[in-house]
Amino acid sequence: MIGLMGSGKSSIGRRLAKKLKLDLIDLDDYIVAQAGMSIPDIFAERGEDGFRDMETAALRAVLGRPAVIASGGGVVMREENRALLKEHTPVIWLKASPEFLAERIDGDSNRPLIAEGDTLSRLQQLAELRYPLYEECADFTLPRGDMNKPDALAAILKFLDKWKKRK
Repeated sequence: MIGLMGSGKSSIGRRLAKKLKLDLIDLDDYIVAQAGMSIPDIFAERGEDGFRDMETAALRAVLGRPAVIASGGGVVMREENRALLKEHTPVIWLKASPEFLAERIDGDSNRPLIAEGDTLSRLQQLAELRYPLYEECADFTLPRGDMNKPDALAAILKFLDKWKKRK
């Protein structure tokens, strides 16, 4: 699963993994466990580039496992990661407007890219940069908007059923 921070990758991923009887691998949690420090601490110590290096290594380590993978929002920023995602389909984009996301995550101190304040403005900048990259990778785009988690899960399961029949 891909999408901006707050789009529901972890929470919907958890529901999907349970329904499919698979493990959920939250890539950010995986990185935190490997590094032994929080994401804000990784950003403070190694910078965003250092975090992205860890993210690429983590993605390589987990892709191909029978699991639902909830990626970090910036995983698509590296061409190498986009190629990896495209090799390991299906990729599901949880698409949500910056306004929707800002309401959900404003003030979350565990998200370094919005820690400076003006969450909506930062999310708009990230959306402008990342949405074309998410679209490039996605096999299925789920517009979140006001869609609740059970309906989102149902839509993803319907897509996966059709996707399996094509394979």
